[in-house]
Amino acid sequence: MTDTACQADSWSRLGILAGGGDLPLTLARAVSEDNPFIVELSGFSDRDYSAFETKTIAVGQIGKIIKALHEAKCDTICFAGYVTRPDMKALKMDARGLALVPKALAAGRKGDDALIRVVVGEFEQAGFRVAGADEVLAGLAPDDDGAIAPELAHAHQADIDKAAAIARSIGALDIGQACVVADGLVLAVEAQEGTNEMLDRVAGLDAALRGRAGDRRGVLAKMPKPVQERRVDLPTIGAGTVTRCAQAGLAGIALEAGAALVLEGEAVKAALAENGMFLAIVPAVGKAEDA
Repeated sequence: MTDTACQADSWSRLGILAGGGDLPLTLARAVSEDNPFIVELSGFSDRDYSAFETKTIAVGQIGKIIKALHEAKCDTICFAGYVTRPDMKALKMDARGLALVPKALAAGRKGDDALIRVVVGEFEQAGFRVAGADEVLAGLAPDDDGAIAPELAHAHQADIDKAAAIARSIGALDIGQACVVADGLVLAVEAQEGTNEMLDRVAGLDAALRGRAGDRRGVLAKMPKPVQERRVDLPTIGAGTVTRCAQAGLAGIALEAGAALVLEGEAVKAALAENGMFLAIVPAVGKAEDA
């Protein structure tokens, strides 16, 4: 699970629209020799991009973002980092952003994925190719050989299967990507609060339900939504995710092969080993039957 293999031969200059978290900075550092241009989304971007050419722009200023990307001579862009649904009144929209509002509102009623597709489509119409984070940095997406401590996972296979199935089910309804199951009992599903807060809720449950250090039970599964715009919103974990799972007494994490992002790969391995936990890689739907 290495995250050093960049695929930077398919663009002249990459623009990164940076929301919150580590992913945008990880990508920027990985392609630093190609001089990426960073659009910091104000109110969301929360890392230090001073080593790069940047511009800070509000999420609702679509026209200004597109203009900045064109002026920076970007032909490919990557959406990275988390952006929660903001208050419409706080978006500071420009003319292009305002023109997008009716379409965005209609899509937003159908769910987050529909809204993401509208935004992506607007940038594609402006002439940009949209690349996924797993294209920018291929080693982020674990494949079938990316499992860690599979011998530990074997004892928790029933929980892995159930948590993955439930995560896919809520994904089909555009609710969330993650679920926690322990001994067949559903402890939590993810909605708008996100994975971290969901795990914090699990940590607050009675330890008899979720396990504890030395007697770890339960699995976090993060699965892509079946109709997801995978260039923008793949399930993501990092060392912090492992730490929260450990604090919740869980035994491990399950991801789908080729459909998740693992940040800080070596740190994730170390955190799993330190806590006696596993990372299971499950086949994509349909692959198990084909094998």
